Amino acid sequence: MEELRAGVEDVALVDHHVHGVVPGELDRAGFESLLTESDAPIPGWMTQFDSPLGFAVRRWCAPVLGLEPHASPEEYLAARVSLGAAEVNRRLLAASGAGRFLVDTGLGGGIAELAEASGKPVHEVVRLESVLEDVGRSGVSAAELPARFQEELSRRTAFAVGLKSIIAYRFGFGFDPRPPGSAEVVRAAGRWLRDGAPRVSDPVLLRFALWAGVERGLPLQLHAGFGDPDLDLHRCDPLLLTGFLREVAPRGVDVLLLHCYPFHRNAAYLAQVFPHVHFDVGLAINHTGARATAVLAESLELAPFAKVLYSSDAWGLPELHHLGARLWRRRMTEVLSRHVDSGEWALDDALRVARMIGRDNAERVYGLD
Repeated sequence: MEELRAGVEDVALVDHHVHGVVPGELDRAGFESLLTESDAPIPGWMTQFDSPLGFAVRRWCAPVLGLEPHASPEEYLAARVSLGAAEVNRRLLAASGAGRFLVDTGLGGGIAELAEASGKPVHEVVRLESVLEDVGRSGVSAAELPARFQEELSRRTAFAVGLKSIIAYRFGFGFDPRPPGSAEVVRAAGRWLRDGAPRVSDPVLLRFALWAGVERGLPLQLHAGFGDPDLDLHRCDPLLLTGFLREVAPRGVDVLLLHCYPFHRNAAYLAQVFPHVHFDVGLAINHTGARATAVLAESLELAPFAKVLYSSDAWGLPELHHLGARLWRRRMTEVLSRHVDSGEWALDDALRVARMIGRDNAERVYGLD
């Protein structure tokens, strides 16, 4: 349906959870390492181009670099080298049609580079664990840490639009949902600081940071489901957050569940029953490639449409920024077309839902102009 397709294409997407791009050149191994969530070396007998994401790169990114669709990996990588990283970044970010990016700076910043390469507004989302680790390595004492962390969090979020926690990676969602007591936090801080303040994984300190984020009052993003191999996926089901979400509800803070696959139906349930809970299927859109239609359709089975957001979770490769948007537009059009063609939905309603998910919901939740 041409009118629906054109309407979805016209949405200036708000990518509400994304990271920066690699500014320099990449060899084949470096490029392929960014096509997977694994951090292990790619075996010599395979290539990440032979994956749903790899096929999507060759189909949808190749034309942006002046190649035919389905160009070979060798042709694609040669075109990347010929154009240079700056031009590749510019072309792919422009082709995404995103109108605004909300950047999680926990992976090393990237705000200025992304703003320059895209020419679009970029806003910061501050990662709680990164702030806590920086404070822990500053020479603070255990007794001083709680107040110093809250001061530093306030300073770093003066111009931020949201917060993020990766407690899913560091412990999982089976934590005590209540805020920890002051003495409990100081004891945990003492143990952590004596060990040299390594990557924070103590559940008491993670809960402390999480609740400090709630008290800060900004929208709170939580990674859920599929991600890097240092998480235990079975502990990242968002249903395990039910007690925490009940505790947060009276505080008036929006909670945004990120990615959620393969638990996206569970996330949709939580968004249906809790007014302050929202979710996306960001990371899954790229990694499921041609099957993203099914994931998007399942994410829209239950949740109110005002509770679903768009994100790409792109990091490193501008291909992921472009593909997140391209595949979302294409698969969303397929899902909505079925509803319109069957007579279940009106065309105007389908267009309105696409605008809500692609742009309007994020603008409301994060208070964007």
